[in-house]
Amino acid sequence: MNQFIGSRFDDFLEEEGLLEEATSVAIKRVIAWQIAQEMKVQKLTKTALAKKMHTSRAALNRLLDEHDTSLTLSTLSGAANALGKTVRVELT
Repeated sequence: MNQFIGSRFDDFLEEEGLLEEATSVAIKRVIAWQIAQEMKVQKLTKTALAKKMHTSRAALNRLLDEHDTSLTLSTLSGAANALGKTVRVELT
C-alpha cells in the first residue's frame, strides 16, 4: 500500500518547509491577476493606474510582479482605491 495516497499536498509542503512561501506566492499571484484583470476592464495602462495611485510605475510593476511577495497593505489599498474597489482580508 502506498503511504502517500490520501495525503494532502499542503501536508507535503509543510513537511518540506515550503508551505509558507508557496502560500505567499499563491496569494500574490491571485492579487496581481485580479488587479491586471480590473485594469483591462477599465482599459487602464500601468502609467495611468500609477498616476491614479500617486506612485511610480516601478512601484506598480512590483505590485503586479507575481513573484515579489513584499506587498504592503498600504500599496494594495491604494491600488484598490484607484480602481474603485475595496480590499477584504480574512483569516480562516
